[in-house]
Amino acid sequence: MKLPAMLLVRLGLLALLSVIIETAAISEISVFGTSADITPLVVVAVALLLGAVPGALMGFVMGLLVDTMLLQTMGVSALVLTAIGYTVGRYREVRDPANTLTPVVIGVIATAASTLGFGLVEFLLGVDVPFNLLLVRDVFIMMVVNGVLALPVFIIVRWVLAPYLPDDPRRRRRRAYTTGGLSPLSRS
Repeated sequence: MKLPAMLLVRLGLLALLSVIIETAAISEISVFGTSADITPLVVVAVALLLGAVPGALMGFVMGLLVDTMLLQTMGVSALVLTAIGYTVGRYREVRDPANTLTPVVIGVIATAASTLGFGLVEFLLGVDVPFNLLLVRDVFIMMVVNGVLALPVFIIVRWVLAPYLPDDPRRRRRRAYTTGGLSPLSRS
C-alpha cells in the first residue's frame, strides 16, 4: 500500500502537533487529579479514517515522539500505539463502522488499552510500576475525559485529512459526473 507523499506530510505534521499540544498544554490540565491523553484518540481517528497501515504508522510515529519528548523507555509507547492503530484500522476494514458514536466508544477502549498496555510493557521490562486503587481511579477518569474529547478530536483529524479520505463525498460526486453519469439537471 503506497501512501501519497502529501498524506504522509499531513500525518507527520498532525503527529508532531498533537504530541506537542499534549505535552505542553493538555497534560497540564488536571481533571479530578488526572489529565487527558489525546495521543490514542488521534491514532484511533487516523485508523478509523484511513485503515490499518496508516493507523499503525501513526501509532508508531506518535509513540516515538511521546517517548522522546517525555524521556521514557524508548519504544514502549510506540509498541502500544502501533498495536492500537493496527487493531482499530483492521476493525474499520472488516466491519466498516458507520455509527456516529464509534470514535467515542473505540476512543475509550483505546485509552484503557494504551494506559494498561504501557504499564504492562513497563512491568515486563522490569521497571517498577506502582499499582493501587488510585491508579484504577485515574484510568477510569482518563477514560471518561477522553470519551468526551474523542468526537472533537475525530472531527479535527477528519478535517485535516479530508482530501485523502476514500469516502469523501466531494470526490464521489465529482467522479460520477466525469465517468459519464447523468447530470441531475438533464433528467426529465
